[in-house]
Amino acid sequence: MKLVMTLLVRDEEDVIESHLEFHLAAGVDLVIVTDNGSVDGTPAILERFERQGRVRVIQEPAGDFRQREWVTRMARLAATEHGADWVLNSDADEFWWPRGGSLQEVLAAIPGRYGIVQAFVRHFVPVSEDGGSFAERMIYRLSPQAPINDPTSPWRPFRKVVHRADPEADVIEGSHALRGSTFRPLRGWYPIEVLHFPIRSRAQLTRKGAVWGSAVEKYYGGERVLAGPGTAYHALAHRASEEGRSVEYYESLAFDERGIEQGLEEGVLREDTRLRDAVRSLHTGDMPSFPRPTVADNALYAVDAAVLGEGDVIRARRWLDELEQRLSAVEANAGIRFERRLRSLVRRRRGPK
Repeated sequence: MKLVMTLLVRDEEDVIESHLEFHLAAGVDLVIVTDNGSVDGTPAILERFERQGRVRVIQEPAGDFRQREWVTRMARLAATEHGADWVLNSDADEFWWPRGGSLQEVLAAIPGRYGIVQAFVRHFVPVSEDGGSFAERMIYRLSPQAPINDPTSPWRPFRKVVHRADPEADVIEGSHALRGSTFRPLRGWYPIEVLHFPIRSRAQLTRKGAVWGSAVEKYYGGERVLAGPGTAYHALAHRASEEGRSVEYYESLAFDERGIEQGLEEGVLREDTRLRDAVRSLHTGDMPSFPRPTVADNALYAVDAAVLGEGDVIRARRWLDELEQRLSAVEANAGIRFERRLRSLVRRRRGPK
């Protein structure tokens, strides 16, 4: 079985080396990377991995952030040019952790009738900076029971998907699903966890907030249009960057020592050193291990999955409320237009006074 990862990056030098090393050790055979005009040390790191033969780099100049187009292109290349069996579409701040064995092992166990597998996202929170790497510092993640299902939160619960290779794959923004796919999804089982590190330092958040001001791709009615930052969180980070408040915004999200203690006591935070330990192993030349979960681990995991499902219900209700408001606005506008047209017709029939 061949597993190909796609990766879209821009100025990720603080995380990209660990990302590539980790996934190539976890069962990924090849990483196809689209570099969207990085100006930091990212291109040099990618070039070094490309020379080793397990990374392919596609360069895209800085400008409009066409995530959907580029990720879809890479997913199709994985199928047509690289003989992939499974494709995993990742961001640089995501580390895909197999629940036992390796990524290939857990995917090999998927029955042939299923073509889409969901992955459970775990959000790690920023902590006070001490000069260490993000993997050393960020060892606390939010519990699914934490009240984080807020549209403006960078830690809203969500899933990612892994899919069988398809030369006609159409990956939606964020790689949360395939559009129009005939693949049957495997529901209710999450053999992979995505360890997510979206906010790693003041400098990184400041840089990302500025980048998110670039136009991103959106699709409405089957046509591509350009819009601003894709989520409320992205919009807040961009606004903070424009107003020179990125450091203040970062501090409002970061946990200090007291905040960590309180979060652990209240069950809002959980200590999770898996990525830290894996990166340490890689630095010493050892392979990271992915132990199979115990019965107790699986029980806790089931509880977390149930909470994630509840979050889906909340989002669905919010989406329906927004849809109802839009329909009401459309109906009101249509009524106004009809009334104006009716008056115009009446005036024409009456003729000039």
